[in-house]
Amino acid sequence: MNKTISPYVNRDLSWVEFNRRVLEEAQDPGNPLLERAKFLAIVSSNLDEFMSVRVAGIQDQMKAGYTKPDFTGYTPAGLWKRLMKRTGQMVSDQYRTYREVLRGLSKEGICFRTIEELNPPQLKAVDEYFHEIVFPVLTPMAVDQSRPFPLLHSKELYLSVLLGRGEGPELDEEPFFAIVQVPSILQRFVPVPGRVNSKKHEFVLLETLIERHINTLFNGYTTIAVDPFRLTRNADLTLNEEGAEDLLEEIEKEIRRRRWGLPVRLEYGKGMHTYSLQMLMEELEQGENLFEIDGPLDLSFLMRFAGSLDGYENLKYPRIEPVYPIEFEDTDDMFAVLRQEDVLVYHPYESFDAVTDFVMEAAQDANVLAIKMTLYRVSGQSALVQALALAAEAGKQVTVVVELKARFDEERNIAWARQLEKAGCHVVYGLVGLKTHAKITLVVRREQGMLRRYVHVGTGNYNDNTAKLYTDIGLFTSHPVIGADASALFNEITGYSSPYEWKAFGVAPTDLKEKLFGLIDREKAHAAEGKPAHIIAKMNSLSHQEMIDKLYEASKAGVRIELIVRGVCCLRPGVPGLSENIRVISIVDRFLEHARIIYFRNGGDEELFLSSADWMTRNLTRRIELMCPVFDGRLRKVLINLLRMNLEDNAKARELQSSGGYEAVQNDLEPLRSQFYATSISKWKN
Repeated sequence: MNKTISPYVNRDLSWVEFNRRVLEEAQDPGNPLLERAKFLAIVSSNLDEFMSVRVAGIQDQMKAGYTKPDFTGYTPAGLWKRLMKRTGQMVSDQYRTYREVLRGLSKEGICFRTIEELNPPQLKAVDEYFHEIVFPVLTPMAVDQSRPFPLLHSKELYLSVLLGRGEGPELDEEPFFAIVQVPSILQRFVPVPGRVNSKKHEFVLLETLIERHINTLFNGYTTIAVDPFRLTRNADLTLNEEGAEDLLEEIEKEIRRRRWGLPVRLEYGKGMHTYSLQMLMEELEQGENLFEIDGPLDLSFLMRFAGSLDGYENLKYPRIEPVYPIEFEDTDDMFAVLRQEDVLVYHPYESFDAVTDFVMEAAQDANVLAIKMTLYRVSGQSALVQALALAAEAGKQVTVVVELKARFDEERNIAWARQLEKAGCHVVYGLVGLKTHAKITLVVRREQGMLRRYVHVGTGNYNDNTAKLYTDIGLFTSHPVIGADASALFNEITGYSSPYEWKAFGVAPTDLKEKLFGLIDREKAHAAEGKPAHIIAKMNSLSHQEMIDKLYEASKAGVRIELIVRGVCCLRPGVPGLSENIRVISIVDRFLEHARIIYFRNGGDEELFLSSADWMTRNLTRRIELMCPVFDGRLRKVLINLLRMNLEDNAKARELQSSGGYEAVQNDLEPLRSQFYATSISKWKN
């Protein structure tokens, strides 16, 4: 291998590559137009979080004078420069794609108009909308000696307004400066009444409508320039958990502090007046993190826009209706089914209702004594939370581990925690310094004078909304060994327990890494003995240096390794003498690939595991994570078929090259798009 090239791909640069793969879906003419618009929105949302967390952290290191290279060889300053260049190129490509998608939508009768393109009846209609709906919500914020520069909220859209007292070009030398927030409570796209004999759906952007009427906010002044801009702030919470008397109150304080996080990015419209730009740069202390945008700022509004249009089914993906798992279809007693067999559920093709029904049935069952559950990210109207509250009100022992530190869901989780406590649930906030990321539910039921445990283990969050958008696996089981481990896990989280000898589980941060290392070493030993040695691992991200080194060791020992890593991957495959036996693919398609599945050939005695953990440092060392075996041989075959289906994808799979870039998988085989192939449940369950 070239000595100048690190054996590792930088995590943040790998993330940029991932977001570019998302952008490629927006650029793919084979995808329906409205779905391409949604991918443009996802690119923007992803970049917002990346800037507010990852880039913000790098800037913090630079300000602290930290110059030590990371394990991939990058110093914070060097990495920051490369990230700014890469993201700048990506944003340019994103807006070039936006204009292409707009042209395509226009041909289909969906048009965004400028104010100048509207006819008199349309102008009258949008003007009425402004005066009746928009104007009462607006608040002009002047900036002068008596009124200091206002607090600007992160990721909100604003208009900078430059004003003069005179008329025409002869204005006062020192213009007046003001800011108007584009209200996020109103939808960004304003429908325009159709033209006579036209079937087109026409829209104007809210900010252009406000700009048209800006003088109504500043009577007596002449408008010199109106320009959109947007600020992104550092959104990473810094918690002192050990010194906090009440973790819930401490997180509430940090959420409020997030509003004052240091700026990390300033976006502004192309051609912004130099005076306005200079004013913003000085007040926000931004000299380098500047992005001039040739188009509407913040394309995340396209997600809501694309979803709001009725009809146009030809511009959307074919509708998929999740089916109820066939194992539970003809019964009103899920526990009876689970006494006979384990059940595997594949979301979003199979309905998340099965999980909700499992908890609701437990809540209403007189023989159920206790329900224990972890909650990481929950939807806005969660039926699961309601079921848990119902169980507590019925007198059952209900314990809920709520992770308050789930980034950007802190406020929602605080609200759920309080609601559950009010209902009588025992709410636990996990262990100091560790996020509880495991996804597990335990139901303890009295049966014939004995207690039986029923368990659900998932790869994804207990969130009915994301279960329609993410691919995830859930396992229902009454296996006694899994049940015993589940009880021990909750005891360790909620009480004082000495380290437990896990019979089935691998649990981070105590032993998951070591268990995985042991399983990899076992494959190395099989390879040395001439036995089949093969690892397949599907996850979101791979960035833990020790884990990568362990996979390199296995590759050099002759173990065949196939990785399905959707996002960040710091491993460099296909390097002679290091990783020539490793193949890495990424699938970016309609649904977010989210399942974590791990397969070991084990000399022919195959083992499969489901996990909540990606192979990242934070997951293996700073979170409570869970890896659970699948004991049922029939279900192991189901998962193997699912993994093979992913590995054979030659429509949406991209393969990681040793250079760190990705290339589309191309071969002469029959086209296979794994997410569309999986729409027929029978194909992967048989």
